[in-house]
Amino acid sequence: MAGLFDKQADFYLDARPTYPTHWYSMLAALTPHHSLAWDVGTGNGQAAIAVAEHYEQVIGTDVSEAQLKLALPHPHVQYLHTPLSITDDELVALIGGENSVDLVTVAQAVHWFDLPKFYSLVTHLLRKPGGVIAVWGYNDIVVSPIFDPIMKRFHDTTLPYWNPNIQHIFDAYKALPFPFESVGLGCEGKPQLLDMPKELTFEGFLRMLMSWSAVITAKDQGIDLLSESVVKEFENAWGGPKLIRSVIYKGFMLVGKVKL
Repeated sequence: MAGLFDKQADFYLDARPTYPTHWYSMLAALTPHHSLAWDVGTGNGQAAIAVAEHYEQVIGTDVSEAQLKLALPHPHVQYLHTPLSITDDELVALIGGENSVDLVTVAQAVHWFDLPKFYSLVTHLLRKPGGVIAVWGYNDIVVSPIFDPIMKRFHDTTLPYWNPNIQHIFDAYKALPFPFESVGLGCEGKPQLLDMPKELTFEGFLRMLMSWSAVITAKDQGIDLLSESVVKEFENAWGGPKLIRSVIYKGFMLVGKVKL
């Protein structure tokens, strides 16, 4: 997975939806301490800086240096590059040591991880009792009855170019292993479904599609999934290039604590 998102790193900064602020308040209310949070697969730092509104220090890590170069600065966030070569012991020490982390967050990324290894790290790092891990993602976008079938047809054209791990996103994390004790906000096999409303321009919508790894992969193979005719069909169904629409991204979340 390392390097998979380097080519479209510049699209991420303004193309992806923002997660609702109340999600972070909801998660912060679950942890009795608010000293240290770890945002894993932080990308451009969107989740990290939101978590920092509730925690004294946030460490955002990513295997992609290209993503981290675009990370949003915040006085309470420290960004660290964690190459695949780093050992588990080194990573635990880098973050803060055993039983040091109050909240672990992973936004739209956990499905790419070596899950047994990652969950072992989380188990070592989370404060016990009281520490919480939250992973979330989103898949569908709901725009309008005219637009949505066109979006479905386009999505179907991308299927051959996705990494197999993306199936967890398509399934809304329903089959994602998550060996943690439920805290009442989504658990293994039963993710919490959450809507993500957003005001979106047509240009922003296109940039979102351009940031999809499947679109980049297809382009590398000489196939332009976002051809001029496809873009024009999207534009007409959207209602014109200048229209700002209220859309809904369909989100899902799993939250838990270490089983003692």
